[in-house]
Amino acid sequence: MTLTIALAGDTMLGCGVADELRRTRPRPLFSERIRDLTAQADLFVLNLECAVSERGTPAPVPGKPFLFRAPPRAVAVLTELGVDAVSLANYHALDYGADALSDTRLLLAGSGIQAVGAGADADDARAPAILKAGGLTVGLVAVTDHPADCAAGPGRPGVAHADLRRGVPDWLADRILAVRRDTDVTLVSVHWGPAMVGRPAPYVRRAADAFVEAGATLVAGHAAHLFHGFTRHVLFDLGGFIDDYATHPALRNDLGLLWLVTLDEDGPQRTEAVPIALDHAHTRLADQAEYDWIADRLTGACSALGTTVKRRGNSLVVNWPSGRSKEESK
Repeated sequence: MTLTIALAGDTMLGCGVADELRRTRPRPLFSERIRDLTAQADLFVLNLECAVSERGTPAPVPGKPFLFRAPPRAVAVLTELGVDAVSLANYHALDYGADALSDTRLLLAGSGIQAVGAGADADDARAPAILKAGGLTVGLVAVTDHPADCAAGPGRPGVAHADLRRGVPDWLADRILAVRRDTDVTLVSVHWGPAMVGRPAPYVRRAADAFVEAGATLVAGHAAHLFHGFTRHVLFDLGGFIDDYATHPALRNDLGLLWLVTLDEDGPQRTEAVPIALDHAHTRLADQAEYDWIADRLTGACSALGTTVKRRGNSLVVNWPSGRSKEESK
């Protein structure tokens, strides 16, 4: 039995995107072809990088210029995309405080979307989600390595935080192992590393190895706002999915990927990355010139990790050999 999981990175529905949502007749945030792709997957998981609420007050942090909150109708957008679960373990979960975080979780749950990575206390924030599709069970664990000030604690709402620069803590490795024992596929969603860098930091690569060693079937990273290369078991950074950000002329954070990973109990069997373009508050498939830029950049990033990417139609594809992967045989 196999299933295909659609994965998207930083999904910011506040600020200019929220303004679009509040219009009487808002422009669709995602093109029809994007919606068709996500509908084909058995499950869809993304990193929701904002609160969803009408409540709360801004919680400014020194050196953090942007605070993100989306209106409740943002949940309908996620539902229409077929989102099954989101990670809230990120830099912006508490931008509008504990009340807005609580609203976010309640609104998502009310629409059948599971949320992981943030909660009323540490145990709640660290709790996994269990998803079922294609005859398989998927355990989802979410964590962020920043900011420490937003970490959930005893009786304190916040995010599941781990200082990955110091290594993977025992509680996190034990949680991944426990989820792996009870599920067919274990997905770790992790918000790690600095923003606007084109490759994973050394500590990120060490943490990725530790996650796989602990039992992660697939690791999906995010935070850089740029896509990185990948191996069979680790997508180091998914890149952006929607936002209203200014575009860096060289890094091109307006170009990204929608990921489709087909897995079975032995791990990923195929990874497909579909080039996308992030316009202001709207995401669509990349045009030919954008596709070529994305393909060249991803090919180079993957080559450094020993992964070969092939162009196939509108996608960039790797078919992994059955059995043990090269990285597992080293």
